[in-house]
Amino acid sequence: MTSTDSTRSRLPQVHRRPRPVGPPSLPPSEREGSDFVIDCAIYVEGQRQAPVAYDEALRAAVEKGGFVWLGLHEPTQAEFEGVAAVYGLHPLAVEDAVEAHQRPKLDSYDDSLFMVLKTARYVEHDALTATSEVVNTGEVMVFLGSHYVITVRHGDHGGLKELRQTLEGQTELLQLGPSSVLYAVTDLVVDHFVEVAEAVEDDVEELETSVFSPSRTDDTPRIYQLKRELMALRRAVQPLELPLTTLADRPNDLVPDAMRSYFRDVQDHTLRVRDQVMGLDELLSNILQAALARISVAQNDDMRRISSYAGLIAAPTLVAGVYGMNFDHMPELHWSFGYPFALLLMAALCYLLYRGFKRNGWL
Repeated sequence: MTSTDSTRSRLPQVHRRPRPVGPPSLPPSEREGSDFVIDCAIYVEGQRQAPVAYDEALRAAVEKGGFVWLGLHEPTQAEFEGVAAVYGLHPLAVEDAVEAHQRPKLDSYDDSLFMVLKTARYVEHDALTATSEVVNTGEVMVFLGSHYVITVRHGDHGGLKELRQTLEGQTELLQLGPSSVLYAVTDLVVDHFVEVAEAVEDDVEELETSVFSPSRTDDTPRIYQLKRELMALRRAVQPLELPLTTLADRPNDLVPDAMRSYFRDVQDHTLRVRDQVMGLDELLSNILQAALARISVAQNDDMRRISSYAGLIAAPTLVAGVYGMNFDHMPELHWSFGYPFALLLMAALCYLLYRGFKRNGWL
């Protein structure tokens, strides 16, 4: 086992589908003080130091030769301006971090990096419907400097607290600097992508079974809804390829050479989950086409069946219509066996038509 694999094996791995979270946190307008600060700690030689306020942490980290990991949750503009002033964050990155709803990207500034990650979790449901929420997305922004890493979380997706606790037990990794935190966050996000993709794959298999089952069902609305939900996952995964390629292959003073193999490993997992998501999307398109074709075939069967019964009714109607015209000079009009003959003729025509329709599979 390589050192990279060993490190990944010690990172927090969730082996079950993410469950819906509890009640959401208070909106920024109802918070007081520094509740937007989830955790703030200084790490020196991979060891967590005594607690310190976020506005004093950077100075202390520089003096001790370590770095600050500051975790924030949905800060307001006013709250984040104080953080930006202390850590010297670029105004454009600050604006993106506050407003959220950004595309996954990696921006490089004079002495810092700003990375946007889309998070995803699978929403459990008893049965997939035309309105089911399957994939719920959030965002994590990461500011990376020589002596700090700031994570800004939007949405109710957790995992960073547990990730911090796990990393604090991995001194060798934390000794590589703030980029080790960026690696761990991206690795956790991508691992959640894998879990969501596997869960969505189960839904796709359930739809596929339903479409090709003997029972007559209309799965088109459910297929379309799942494609929309899968699109949200694809928008989170696909744009992440370029930022990870940059971190893995391009030299950067903030990312030591020792960290590149770690980012390359995350990149590999991202490419695999990207291919899986694209494959699921293509499979759903094929299932949708199959469902539409099955509906069309069923409608054709109905029309043939209706046409067959219309033909069966038309034959006796023709005979009855001819003998119902009441002309005096009509063949067999005064024959005593004319009435039973007409009934037998109707029955014979209906029988012959029925056999013909049955033979051709119309009935």
